[in-house]
Amino acid sequence: MPPDALAEKLTSGLLSFPVTHFDAELRFDEPRYREHLAWQASCGAAGLFAAGGTGEGFSLTPAEIDQVVRAAVGEAGGTVPVVAPATGATAVSVEQAKAAEAAGASGILLFPPYLTEASQRGLVEHISAVCRATSLGVIVYSRANAILSDTTVAEAAERNPNLIGLKDGVGDIERMTRTYARVGDRLIYIGGLPTAETFALPLLQLGVSTYSSALYNFVPEFAVEFYTAVRAQDRTAVYRMLSDFVLPYLDIRDRAKGYAVSIIKAGLTAVGRDGGPVRPPLTDLTASELAELSTLIEKAAR
Repeated sequence: MPPDALAEKLTSGLLSFPVTHFDAELRFDEPRYREHLAWQASCGAAGLFAAGGTGEGFSLTPAEIDQVVRAAVGEAGGTVPVVAPATGATAVSVEQAKAAEAAGASGILLFPPYLTEASQRGLVEHISAVCRATSLGVIVYSRANAILSDTTVAEAAERNPNLIGLKDGVGDIERMTRTYARVGDRLIYIGGLPTAETFALPLLQLGVSTYSSALYNFVPEFAVEFYTAVRAQDRTAVYRMLSDFVLPYLDIRDRAKGYAVSIIKAGLTAVGRDGGPVRPPLTDLTASELAELSTLIEKAAR
């Protein structure tokens, strides 16, 4: 998919970060993953981000990432764009971008470099190296040790025609305002804070027209309804859904580090779709927390 076509498609609707399914021995469970992707692709998502944050991409080997991306492309690529990850050091990210293009992915989500801090100049070079390695559209994820300034984003966009988007995982209003004022519609802007629904309405005013929803994994109808209310700027509906479901959900999510991922797999289990376990160093919800989440989902459905 040409970069400009990917950008247009991704901004047309809600985006999803599917979980990656593991079996009891924590091996990649491809049949269950494919079943989940088929369901996700049928519910109206505008893009699927394989092996991303919610997909525990940080816990996968490079070979497993390639396997996950190929499974996603094979199962859902004909229906919805599949965006593959590029993670870790620059050389690793370059190789993953090449592998993703060979696997038939539609685009690349470039994650922060592993562990080390970097200057803004170094981050421009990191982004540029990955963009040069592929003809696919690249979205860069600004968060953690790779928080991008407005001038960095502008320089990276100027140097790399296939850089199509910025995914924001910071939520700094001044930074986003400066970035949009400087770069404008040259890029698309994707909300990437966990849990994205919490920030979706205010960020819409800053040019962040869509976001990646982890909730879409297990309550896709709710997630799409929420997205529709945000795009319509229906504050009454947005805050009703926040109060009824999202904020109580956050109360469970915030009880342990890493639960932003674990609770999504628990949500799948709660709706009868068996999310399976997370890999260390993440930990699964307790039995009582899973029961609490199940009750919340049932209440919201009523």
